[in-house]
This record gives sequence, C-alpha cells and structure tokens, in this order.
Amino acid sequence: MPSQPSYSRMPPPDFFSRVLDLVAHIPYGRVTTYGHLARAVGSAGSARTVGWVLSGATASGLPCHRVVNRFGALSGAVHFPSPTFMEDALRSEGVTFDDEGCVRLDRHLWVPGDDIKPV
Repeated sequence: MPSQPSYSRMPPPDFFSRVLDLVAHIPYGRVTTYGHLARAVGSAGSARTVGWVLSGATASGLPCHRVVNRFGALSGAVHFPSPTFMEDALRSEGVTFDDEGCVRLDRHLWVPGDDIKPV
C-alpha cells in the first residue's frame, strides 16, 4: 500500500507568498535560481518546491521567466505558452546565453538580498 503524503513536510502558506513576492522583484534583464529563492525565504533545501510554486504562477503576470536552474538552464519552459517563451522573453531583456543555451549567470545573476544596503 502506498504511503500517505506527509502534510507536516508541506511548506507553510507564507512560503508561497514570500516566493512570489521575491519573483516580483527580480530586476529586468536579470535572472535568479530556484535555489537562491529558496534560500532567501529561509528554506535552502526547497528549490524544487519553489519550482512547483512557480509552475502555477506563470500566467500571473509575474516575471517567472526570470527564474532558471542552478546552471542557467531554462528548466521551467514547459509551463509557458510556447517552448521558446522563456528564452525569447529573456533575450528581449538583453539576457545572453552560452553555446549550450544556458543563461550567462556570470553576467545576469541576481541574488535576492545582495542589493540591500546596510543602514
């Protein structure tokens, strides 16, 4: 008999809103990773859960196309209107890619919190 899901392992409801709030703040022409978002909301091991949250938000108007995997690959492309939507949207923002089709993270990576200046 299959085991029942462990609801105690589900992220708290505010996890979803914190992820979506961060996505709304990704600057134009920049990208971040699922892992960076997970760390920024205090759940470093939840990169896949961040992806799951975003898979339901691609039609929300949030810049979900600016979230890539840790290598810069466009792993969420299947959740957009066309297979090339993410790449086309990022290229229109000036984001560049390497020869393997991955975002040049050395040029375009935005790490949430890095732009906050100490008071």
